[in-house]
Amino acid sequence: MSPRRIVIVGGGPAGVSAALGARQQDAAAEVILLSDESCEPYEKPPLSKAVLTGKAMPHEAPIAGPKGVAGANIAFKTRARVQAIDRAAKAVVTKSGERIPYDALVLATGSINRILPIFPPGSGVHYLRTEQESLALKAALARSRSLIVIGGGLIGLEVAASAAELGVTTTVIEIAPRILARVCDEETSAFVHQHHAAHRVDIRLATAVTGVRCLSDGRLAVDTQTGDTLTADMIVVGTGAVPDDALARAAGLDVADGIVVDDRGRTSDPAIFAAGDCTRFPGPHGPVRLENWRHAQEHGALVGRNAAGADVAYNVAPSFWSEQYDLYIQGIGWQPPHPTRRVRRSLAGNARLSFDLDGDHVVYATGINVQRDIAAARRLIERRVPVDPAALADPTKPLNALLRAKASP
Repeated sequence: MSPRRIVIVGGGPAGVSAALGARQQDAAAEVILLSDESCEPYEKPPLSKAVLTGKAMPHEAPIAGPKGVAGANIAFKTRARVQAIDRAAKAVVTKSGERIPYDALVLATGSINRILPIFPPGSGVHYLRTEQESLALKAALARSRSLIVIGGGLIGLEVAASAAELGVTTTVIEIAPRILARVCDEETSAFVHQHHAAHRVDIRLATAVTGVRCLSDGRLAVDTQTGDTLTADMIVVGTGAVPDDALARAAGLDVADGIVVDDRGRTSDPAIFAAGDCTRFPGPHGPVRLENWRHAQEHGALVGRNAAGADVAYNVAPSFWSEQYDLYIQGIGWQPPHPTRRVRRSLAGNARLSFDLDGDHVVYATGINVQRDIAAARRLIERRVPVDPAALADPTKPLNALLRAKASP
């Protein structure tokens, strides 16, 4: 019997993790990773931080470690853009015309920038997702004195912090009434806002853009619904991403703002799996799509194992992290639509920690500069340990001590 052939499409964290997971599950399998980029898969979190400030380069952070993907006995093909899936023949077809058969296929195509029609890329307008875009943005910042960032989410604020560190005068325009509204509570977002203000970043909230113009001196002018006109040498748009599910849609797989998968990562075709940003999977509050590094990594690893013969459900608590100035911002768990209670732990300095409860269980936690506490919160959430709100609020009571309570089934 010939070895199982597992083909993974996508060289991001989900794809690399799927390849490594498949290799771990089936040492005899032939694992093939296809990437449309021309380099070893690299970590993307540094693109909006260390790369922009000149502290690192993308190739210095390979996802698979210093030995690369090939070091894990995985066949790795660069510049291999897959343009079609032949489900009947169980093969993928690359842009160059190569047909690659599979026994199991994993789609880890990730997400792509949400392009705003009012801000087409080019002529001083930048988006950020790839190494090439990050290096182009770095070069533009080096020759600019002013920047407008569209979007007060994680990517937009990371770029703003990097620009401020470089001495570039920065303005952030956010349509929502507060920054980071999707990931943290009002008090935490207000604290981060104040930190940006202390670094001379001007954040305009509840502000919509009505137009953008090129001025005679080469700068860009942004008109807002408040009647203000803001000018800058360049613009960065960070308004989220959309799943790259075009390949799956063209192949006739179930797609609904992401490739629809079950809790094993299996699509509507039993031979095809999908992992990471491109998927919509079962969550505790219904089908959900996540866009963050840890989800892509953990989901990819599990789906790769399942493609190689395992049968494991995905039930990891999602998390995110962001570095802005001296703030290390983290979140863990599933944000409840209506938390039973929110508990804050009073901490000194730039440390912050809050918990959302559903009954007597922690279901979501956000923190700043409290990595150990967030790690403990993860275990409280995943083990469903009942907690005393008073103990959560008391900074003299270590969270690890609460883990000794009996977990709920």
